[in-house]
Amino acid sequence: MHLFGRSRELHALSEAFTDTRRGNGRLVIITGGPGSGKTQLMHEFLTTLNGTDVCVLTATASSAEREQPMSLVGQLMRNAEAECAISHHASSAVNSPAQNRRSWAPGPHALPAPAAHEATETLLHLVPDERPLVIGLDDAHTMDQASLRTVVHLLRRSRSRRVLVVCATSGHFGEIRSAAHTELLRQPHRRVRLAPLSEAGVGELLAAQAGRVLPGHVRTAYHRATAGSPLLVHALLDDSTRFGPEIGRPIAGAAYRQAVLSLLHRGEAGQVRVARALAALGTLAETVPVGELAGTTPAGTQEAVEVLNSSGLLDGHAFRHPTAAAAVLEDMDAAARGELHGRIAHLLYRSGARAVEVARHLHAADLVPAQWGAAVLRAAAEQALAADDVERCTDYLGLVLRDCADEQERHALSVALARAEWRTNPAAAGPHLEPLREAALDGKLSMRDTATVLRYLLWRGDTELAAQAVTTLVNAQSPADAQIVAEVEFVRQWFYGVALPGRGAPVTGLGPRPRQVRAHSGGLTSRVAALIGGEATDESAAAVAQALQGHRLDHLNLELVAMSLLAIAHADRPAIAAEACDGLLECAVEHRATTWQALLGSVRAEIALLQGDVTAASQGALAALGILAAPSWGVLIGLPLATAICAHTAMGSYAEAEELLRHDVPEPMFRTVFGIQYLRARGHHYLATDRPFAALGDFETCGRLLREGNPSLQKGIPWRSDLALANLRIGKARTAREWAEEQLRLPGGHSSRARAMALRLLAATCKPHRRASLLRESIDLLKACGDRYALSQAYADLSAAHYELGEYARARLVARQAAREAEACRIESPVDAHLLEDPVRPEAPESEGGPAILSDAECRVAGLAALGYTNREISARLHVTISTVEQHLTRVYRKLNVASRSELPSKMLEHRIPKLSDRWACTNSSAG
Repeated sequence: MHLFGRSRELHALSEAFTDTRRGNGRLVIITGGPGSGKTQLMHEFLTTLNGTDVCVLTATASSAEREQPMSLVGQLMRNAEAECAISHHASSAVNSPAQNRRSWAPGPHALPAPAAHEATETLLHLVPDERPLVIGLDDAHTMDQASLRTVVHLLRRSRSRRVLVVCATSGHFGEIRSAAHTELLRQPHRRVRLAPLSEAGVGELLAAQAGRVLPGHVRTAYHRATAGSPLLVHALLDDSTRFGPEIGRPIAGAAYRQAVLSLLHRGEAGQVRVARALAALGTLAETVPVGELAGTTPAGTQEAVEVLNSSGLLDGHAFRHPTAAAAVLEDMDAAARGELHGRIAHLLYRSGARAVEVARHLHAADLVPAQWGAAVLRAAAEQALAADDVERCTDYLGLVLRDCADEQERHALSVALARAEWRTNPAAAGPHLEPLREAALDGKLSMRDTATVLRYLLWRGDTELAAQAVTTLVNAQSPADAQIVAEVEFVRQWFYGVALPGRGAPVTGLGPRPRQVRAHSGGLTSRVAALIGGEATDESAAAVAQALQGHRLDHLNLELVAMSLLAIAHADRPAIAAEACDGLLECAVEHRATTWQALLGSVRAEIALLQGDVTAASQGALAALGILAAPSWGVLIGLPLATAICAHTAMGSYAEAEELLRHDVPEPMFRTVFGIQYLRARGHHYLATDRPFAALGDFETCGRLLREGNPSLQKGIPWRSDLALANLRIGKARTAREWAEEQLRLPGGHSSRARAMALRLLAATCKPHRRASLLRESIDLLKACGDRYALSQAYADLSAAHYELGEYARARLVARQAAREAEACRIESPVDAHLLEDPVRPEAPESEGGPAILSDAECRVAGLAALGYTNREISARLHVTISTVEQHLTRVYRKLNVASRSELPSKMLEHRIPKLSDRWACTNSSAG
């Protein structure tokens, strides 16, 4: 540590030395708190005497040598002999070295007063009269009694000699004073006090180190962490500049820890015990009798606190920096540290402290006291989980579980521990739940705990066993238990999907289960059942969204919430689902629940995919995959993987999709709906990479799984359209048409998106005139469900149909709309570039003036007419009369100077009529 800001103190020492040279013996006492720089100040002063004709003797006292008589004087005598040897005066200065050595050598008992006189005379005769003698004594307050008598005698004999004695002593004492310090203070002396550095002084020190003035907040941070202790400031500087010369915020590392321990062990044993108790207590230090823990009196505790404050370690009863408290505790023996925490826990429990405060020390002590320890730890675990501190919760429950002997209690603890760990790492919950499968099936667990075990079975893909368990629990004892069973079964069927029946008879009770679920459950479950069980309406979607707004995520309903969001999105309301999902994701982040973040993030990516935002879908799915390790996903890994594969395929990033397909997935996943989604995604990737027969195999597997497993899910998953697309790619147009028509014949409940896909495929098997009509219907449905990616593809197909019919202007008009939708999805345009170019036309005569101006209503009518819609169809879409449509068209023909409907597309392109957008076909707009 370099001396800084002590020029005034150095000047005071120099003045004392000047006075000594004149033959006036002087005593200077340097006082200050631990780490204030007393030793460094003495060293700097003595260094200024180098090269002068001065005899300098130094010694350092130690509390460990306090019982060794003349230990300090012994150091002085040895240094004096060395000094004499160097200056070649040993022969004249020492008459009888052996005799002198015997007079000051340490002995087993305190020396009598004459020995102190002899030692004094020896010291005075070791140095010639013509040379000033400067004696520096560090930690002088801890010197032994015999050395103290010698120093005092020396001072009395040197009042008219050129002798300067500089003593560095502690400046803070309580009721128990140091005898050496007291005796020294009785002698005539000059006091040099070292106060902590001010905030401005710390700023000057930092500026000197950095070579420039640092910002005020940096100076404040260093002063707040050290209270101006030079030792601690320099230690923080060493740590903060370890990886570069720049000085920023203080960083407490190894150097700071060493400085803290150095300050700690300079004090008495009682001060060390008080510091350790304060470090262990933390924020409770002012409310607990510290002296009882440290084995000292209140006065002794107060003295220790004052010393620790003056050293810069404490601010009141709290450590200024958490690293300091940690260093003090780590310096203890592990057994002693545990014993201290145990005593604190008992003390807090007796005083009625909160469970979380007692539990923290029980955990640190690795202790579960009989009678009351388990109850305190369980209560603290619940509070920790409510505060989103999963790690602390699992620590407490694991400690209780370790010492628990009751089997039923062990089951409950295991499930509680699993629930907590599930929030951040479902794989870690498995070892706690796997042994409880039989207990759950035998009804030995509470319904809430049984639901947790069943949830684990579903997560790992064991849906058949979960179904059997639900069958045995269907006659629940209470309405609350019945609702728990109903939600588990509902999630099993509609979120995970029902597994294929085993080789034996199908699981009993699967058929009527949905009705029982709806009968027993309420709230969110009943609203989702209404949404997915019948025709989706604005009211049913809004009811689910409203239920989600007031729904609190917890360990039991996460899958139900995810399923609700997907149900809204697949019911042609992806924007509503996206808004609700974003709010729930914020909640998951706030609660630091990584499992919730991962699942909801994958749902959000799926919603983006349904909206046609393939870039956001790929990014969101990959981000979700990165939140949890693969084992923690279980069978649910199929959801983000399928979304990411579909999105990358749509963007043309085939290599990235192939990389995702190389991920290991659990085999049971293919017995759930997530496996079906994965197979569909893989099949479409195969189609995009010219492997239609491989795609056909995947799509056929999807159909078989759905037909044999859960027929109710078929209308929500358009596997028939997938088969139609694959057959179309391998040249089987008739088979493709049959699958598309079967998809269209499904009863209500399938989404507009699925119907639009089937219409588009059916159009591909028809002649151009019929194809255009089917594609326009498909486009209307895609606009309703908001899938802009599929909309761009449908527009591209319609443009091709018009081009094949020779309607080139109309083909170009539609191609531009396809390009705009593709641009909105951030993908390449699906139409040929030449269709996006303006045809070459002769320049219009100047007499014709500028472009014709159409009203908004005329634009809407003209746009639909240009796309090939009839007057009756335009009337139905815009909710106006056919007469109104005819009137608008008459004005459009006149303004654009066209004679018939067939000329509209080319004229609209020629006059650059505002782009064809959704507002032209908005079903809520009026053309009047």
